[in-house]
Amino acid sequence: MSSAWHTSGLLVVLMVLAVSVWAEEIKEKTCDVTGDENSESRTEKALLKKLEPLSQMRFNTTVELGTTENYTYHFRVCREVDSSLHDLAGLVQIDRKTGKTTVIGRINETQVFNGSDWIMLIYKGGDSYGRHCSGEKRRAVIMISCKRGFTASSFSIVSEEREKEQECFYLFEMDSSVACPAEDSHLSVGSILLIILVSLIAVYIVGGFLYQRLVVGAKGMEQFPHFAFWQDLGNLVADGCDFVCRSKPRNAPAAYRGVGDDQLGEESEERDDHLLPM
Repeated sequence: MSSAWHTSGLLVVLMVLAVSVWAEEIKEKTCDVTGDENSESRTEKALLKKLEPLSQMRFNTTVELGTTENYTYHFRVCREVDSSLHDLAGLVQIDRKTGKTTVIGRINETQVFNGSDWIMLIYKGGDSYGRHCSGEKRRAVIMISCKRGFTASSFSIVSEEREKEQECFYLFEMDSSVACPAEDSHLSVGSILLIILVSLIAVYIVGGFLYQRLVVGAKGMEQFPHFAFWQDLGNLVADGCDFVCRSKPRNAPAAYRGVGDDQLGEESEERDDHLLPM
């Protein structure tokens, strides 16, 4: 019996180890900043975190120069282009004629820095040049510029600098909102006063409603605070406007006089005035 339990326990341990190894293999590797282990600065860690929304996306661009160069470039941000190869390639070049794949840069040799509205991502450790650049390893420079409203767009190659003896590179560019600085949201004095006013009105209405309903026991429209006052508000406003805006005294005669008997009588008296003895 004990041997059976021992065998079962051993099988469970082996299964757990196998699952752990399998999970580790399928887990995608991320950018490792060039330098000693755990040498990333706070700025570098913050920038890599800022680029995280782009990590699940794949970018491609095709370049055709005459009849000799026809390439497709595949790029991922801090992820392997093909995780099944375990080559840590973050940007690769594929010759469309021969199908040859060349690693331009690897994510385990990453550099990252930024400016006010851009982020520069550099992958080093690519495949070695042949006749160019003294046979040094390739590297990819990706300029990510701010463009609000777009998670990512316009990935393209700008140039390849390979006529130097050293420090050759491929330059790419793309637009993304992740490179944009945070927008300041300062409220004006008027906005603050408006928020306070709206808040006070809301407290007045809700608090008054609860008081009228729960304390006074009002029903229907009577639950509205100071209902009688608000009901008469229109008349009060009209009276106030009439008082303030009137342009003549209240006891002034009307500008238009009718043709009633009283007015005719007054006119006859005025006409008889010349008949009186001097």
